[in-house]
Parts: sequence; structure tokens; C-alpha cells
Amino acid sequence: MTEHDITLTVNGVEHDLTVESRTLLVHALRDELGYTGTNIGCESSICGTCTVHMDGESVKSCTALAVQADGAEIRTVEDLGTRHDFHPIQEGFQEEQGLQCGYCTPGMMMTALDILEENPNPTREEIREGLEGNLCRCTGYQNIVNAVQNAAEQLQPAAVADGGDADDDPTPATDGGEEL
Repeated sequence: MTEHDITLTVNGVEHDLTVESRTLLVHALRDELGYTGTNIGCESSICGTCTVHMDGESVKSCTALAVQADGAEIRTVEDLGTRHDFHPIQEGFQEEQGLQCGYCTPGMMMTALDILEENPNPTREEIREGLEGNLCRCTGYQNIVNAVQNAAEQLQPAAVADGGDADDDPTPATDGGEEL
């Protein structure tokens, strides 16, 4: 099998490694570099547990080859926050019980980050649509949607402080369901 020397910048740290042509990005991250927060689920892009950001875009790392990521900036769930300083997305998942077994959570969080970077004040329906590529077999999704909405609300004051626009209506968006 042909091997390739590649460089990945993962969470701001540059790594040089040699991979086979068929090595998936998820395996390079987990097995070669030790970023085990990125989980392996279906290996066919259906479940989203392996979602990372590559050059600012969400990708399912089980269907991207490591050689395709050569020279790319990769961000994994390990880069969101620390054990003592959670990112608002991590806080949202904790406060809203947006996980049960936790297997899908890293991919959900990375997808949530992408959703909130594209739209800092999404409706509940927009959150659901954004999470469509991620499967959870435990929670029923309601608490995950609540977690993303919680994170959006936590991030809003930061956007205003940075010169962003605050929503004129501070009440959370609802989808017609009961207010939680």
C-alpha cells in the first residue's frame, strides 16, 4: 500500500505523519494522533459521531481520507473547552441533559458549533434541520435541541459585546411545543 507524508494542524497544533492512501481521517485523528474525542460510528457518514471541522467546515471524518486533509486545519471536540472552562455548547449539553450514553455527543457538539457559527440565533426548527445528519439513539433529541438553544443564548451577549446585533425579541424561539 502506498504511504503519504501529510501535515495536519489539529486544534492549533501541527502534526506530521505518514498514512496509507486508504487511511480515513477519523483513524488518523484517533489512532495516530490520540484525538479520541472523535468517535467512530457507522463509517458511512450516516450517524455523524465523527464530525469535525476541516478548514472551518463540518465534515464527517469517517468518509474523508487523511490524505485529503493534508495541510488542513482540523478542529475536534477536544478544542471546545477544558474540564474547568467549558465552551457554551458544552455547558448547554450539561445544563439541558443533552446526552445519555454520550457516544454521539462529540459529533453533535461539533455540528452545533457549525450551526451557531452560521446562524447565532437559530429557531428550534433550524436547529433540528442542522442536526439532521447526526443520529442519537438515546435522547429523543428534545434535550439536544434545548442544549443548542441554551448555547445560542449564552453566546448572544458575547456577539453584542463584540459589536454584533442583539435580537430585538429576547424570548427563545419555540416550535409550538411547550416551553421548557
